[in-house]
Amino acid sequence: MIRNTAREIAIHLSYELSFTGKTAGALLDQRLTSEAFADWAEEDFVYQEAPSPKQAAYIRRLVLGVDEHGAELDGYIDKYAKGWRFARIPLVASAIMRVAMYEILYMPDIPNGVAINEAVNIAKKYETPETVKFINGILGSFVRQEFAE
Repeated sequence: MIRNTAREIAIHLSYELSFTGKTAGALLDQRLTSEAFADWAEEDFVYQEAPSPKQAAYIRRLVLGVDEHGAELDGYIDKYAKGWRFARIPLVASAIMRVAMYEILYMPDIPNGVAINEAVNIAKKYETPETVKFINGILGSFVRQEFAE
């Protein structure tokens, strides 16, 4: 499994957190197992291979971080979503942006451009072209404004 696949799984789990009653830890414990990956393998290619311990740690760090910093991340999305109310943003798009913003804010080993590019590429699988542009615009504005020198 490569990092962008692990990132996509983290987005799936972050999305799932938006409507499940489970804690992030409980969801991760349930879903980051070989058995869970075997169950999901037929539905989505990203589950063909269970994560290594390093990849599982990366997924865990992203999902727990997005959960812990959710209000902060949503505040940034709301701030840069010009003309959109946060409640109108699709849940998948929100999960994609939350993961990318968490990487940008809290994972300095991941370049900002990589986080944005990966988010846009994943969004292309799940969202309309208009929503992909919206995600790219929000993430680009976020980086330009929050990290301006």
